[in-house]
Formats: sequence, C-alpha cells, structure tokens
Amino acid sequence: MRLHHVQVACPPGGEDAARRFYADGLGLAEVAKPADLAARGGAWFRRDGVEIHVGVEDPFASARKAHPALLLDDVAALEALALRLRSLGFDVDWRERHTFDGYERFHTRDAHGNRMEVLSRR
Repeated sequence: MRLHHVQVACPPGGEDAARRFYADGLGLAEVAKPADLAARGGAWFRRDGVEIHVGVEDPFASARKAHPALLLDDVAALEALALRLRSLGFDVDWRERHTFDGYERFHTRDAHGNRMEVLSRR
C-alpha cells in the first residue's frame, strides 16, 4: 500500500494563495484536475511522488494540528526550502528542529493556516 495524495482545505476563492505556497514556496507543479472534479474549485500539486490536493471548504477551518509531512533528501535542502518560504512571507518554525530522533525538521503554515511539516534525515 502507498499513499496517493493528501488533501488540505482552503476557503472559496483561495486557490491563488494556495498556489503561492505549494507551487512558489514548496516547488510543486500544479496539475490539471480531472474535468469531472474541476468545477469544485481547488488545485492539485505534484512533484517526485508527492501529491497534495487543495480542496475548497465552506465554511473553512484550517488544520491546526493535523498535517502532511514532506521528506527532503538532506539538511541543506531543508534549510534552502525554509529560506525560500521565508522570502515569500511564510513563517518557518524551527523550535522542534531536533525533537524527532534521526531527523531535522521545521513546521510552517500554508497561506490559509494549514500546518505543514518538512523534514530530512540527519
């Protein structure tokens, strides 16, 4: 069994802000949604076997605790991504950097407040 995708939510009209985080920030490529699903709004992103679907919810509530976790190849990539996210105005929280044995990590939030963890092996 493998994980196919993770879905997070955005409010109605929040797709452009989601693109800023997932495409510009994380470097995922936006992919076309199937025609039968496109009318629902939202956006899908993919890269290197990672797929995140941003779905529209009304009423919207961000995921404050639940989160996807993205695994990068090395600590240099982790630090570079943190810098890119910060340059785009996203907060990067390193407080739990060394709290997961064998990994370094940070937490961030997408444009709608959904929590995201990014980590790499030490």
